[in-house]
Amino acid sequence: MAETDATDLEMLSLKLVMPKRRGVVVRENEHSNISILKEIAELLNEETEIVTMLKGALVKFLNGTNFETGWIFFIDAKGRPELVVHENLPEALKYNNCHYLKKGGCWCVSRYRNEELKKASNIIECQRIESAIAADVGDHAGITHHATVPLQSGQERFGVLNVASKDTVRFSEEELALLESVAFQMGSAIKRILLTKQEQEMALVKERNRLARDLHDSVNQLLFSVTLTARAGIEMSNDCDVKETFKEIQHLTQDALTEMRALIWQLRPKGLENGLLEAIKVYAEMLGLKLQITVSGVLQFPSRIEETLFRVAQEALNNVRRHAGVLEAALYITVTATDILLVIRDEGRGFVIDKNARLLSMGLQSIKDRAKSVGGTADWVSEIGKGTELLIRLPY
Repeated sequence: MAETDATDLEMLSLKLVMPKRRGVVVRENEHSNISILKEIAELLNEETEIVTMLKGALVKFLNGTNFETGWIFFIDAKGRPELVVHENLPEALKYNNCHYLKKGGCWCVSRYRNEELKKASNIIECQRIESAIAADVGDHAGITHHATVPLQSGQERFGVLNVASKDTVRFSEEELALLESVAFQMGSAIKRILLTKQEQEMALVKERNRLARDLHDSVNQLLFSVTLTARAGIEMSNDCDVKETFKEIQHLTQDALTEMRALIWQLRPKGLENGLLEAIKVYAEMLGLKLQITVSGVLQFPSRIEETLFRVAQEALNNVRRHAGVLEAALYITVTATDILLVIRDEGRGFVIDKNARLLSMGLQSIKDRAKSVGGTADWVSEIGKGTELLIRLPY
């Protein structure tokens, strides 16, 4: 009888204790989730670069949860995905610079493109992971499925966050809810950084406009006054040597005025609001160049690409005016589904490109840097007496 009583008491004790234990576990999970979200929020608020911010947030998220690996795609307006961040990938997915994550289509990107991916979701199958496993290029560490969630802020969308764990086909509602909260934080941080950069660019444009106005109102007017004075000196003097001196002053001042107007244009590109081609045409006319333009494809670019093309064309035309020894050039723009090719050609004196030179001229380096800043390339072909051809390729 005593043994029966002891057993009954033990069972009763378990019934009383177990619910409390479950409650403690729930509260601990809630506390842990809040702690993770707080840590990630602090990191997101501190970072000013998008990739660094996403990398740090992903690391913290994986370290504080049961998720083991993750990767982030940015998806552009044309639906093209770009792998921007990944962490703790298995060998199969890391193989050849994440070849199988970057190759082919997948359910999450397709759902995103079709605007069907609204919240965190379990993925039934992933073509990219399946391809990596089938290729047998390394250990996939039990990663066969993943969860996915869109990165967005309000109605503005940026891409998807994917996470996975070993031998896990489905994640719980609680795990998906946490994933969704982190994605919301990331989306808000991306938007904040983009807005900050936009404000910085606007401030830079405003400062450029101020400098352009100052140069126009002061230095430009002074140079114009020197030109008029030199002209008057030519007419007033009877001495041939004095006349020649004034003519030289007038000639140098006129060149300086042309350079100053070009500088003002570079600071504040008037005419770009009327379209890229019109702005380039007007700039060439201002330099006194005859420019033949040929276009293939539709010229509809993001503002950053359009300004980059304009700035590159400016610098190239400046080089023609200063160094080519001719006043004619040809410009070609070819637009494809993936990139833009800008070619500027002259039949001037040309130059020899020193492949061993560590530094390019300032003009060429400026063109190279501008193209590189938007993920593009810049190359030259030139030969003494046969002119120069500049080739710019920008992703589109």
